[in-house]
Amino acid sequence: MAWKVEVDAGTCMGSGMCAALLPETFELDGAAARAVTDTVEPDETVLDAADSCPAMAITVRDGVEVVGPRP
Repeated sequence: MAWKVEVDAGTCMGSGMCAALLPETFELDGAAARAVTDTVEPDETVLDAADSCPAMAITVRDGVEVVGPRP
């Protein structure tokens, strides 16, 4: 099952770490990042991007379960 990726534009501080790590999934759009696509195949690097976001603005869901960022 594909994961749903969301970036909270109001929380994002535009560090670009996610876009640098996964440019095929995230891009900077002005002062904030956004997901290029709403869904991605399960991949550890997507979770790494969510974990490394300094503003904790990225949420990764597997159905209704939040799988990233990890605690």
